[in-house]
Amino acid sequence: MTERQTSEGAGRRARLRAAAALAVFAVVAGLLVLFPPDDLYLWIKALHIVAVISWMAGLLYLPRLFVYHTDAPVGSAQSETFKVMEKRLFVTIMRPAMALSWLLGLYLAWSVYGFQGGWLHAKLAFVVILSGVHEFYGRAVQAFAEDRNRRTGRQWRLWNEAPALLMVLIVIMVVVKPL
Repeated sequence: MTERQTSEGAGRRARLRAAAALAVFAVVAGLLVLFPPDDLYLWIKALHIVAVISWMAGLLYLPRLFVYHTDAPVGSAQSETFKVMEKRLFVTIMRPAMALSWLLGLYLAWSVYGFQGGWLHAKLAFVVILSGVHEFYGRAVQAFAEDRNRRTGRQWRLWNEAPALLMVLIVIMVVVKPL
């Protein structure tokens, strides 16, 4: 018989793999700082993009899990599986990805742009709002874990649009620099 992926053993192995991936990411970033290549900006930018993609994947997927979780009867095996999925996604992927996105992004904003530019200020404002959505989702993960979700599947579908809209605005600020 195969082990269930929602078991504690599978969760422990998933956490170890995530920690190993973060450690590799940190080692690469550390080596770049200790032994900066001529194109350090491009390396930091690449790591920032990887972190942002990981964070956005979670921000776009988590509310979809909430939609399906809303339809699962409280206490059912399906509901308990969603609880595990939501917590692992939020804690193991989304939190570290958000932290790395912020750290690397602030480094780029400071070292490359000196925190100057209307587009950069607008981008940072949108990222602050996106971080608020992230924290709102974190509270929802806890509410679902405690079987006290009060939102409907339709409401979660609407909340699923917030990160997508913010992502579009952020990308426009970075690429087009309209301000």
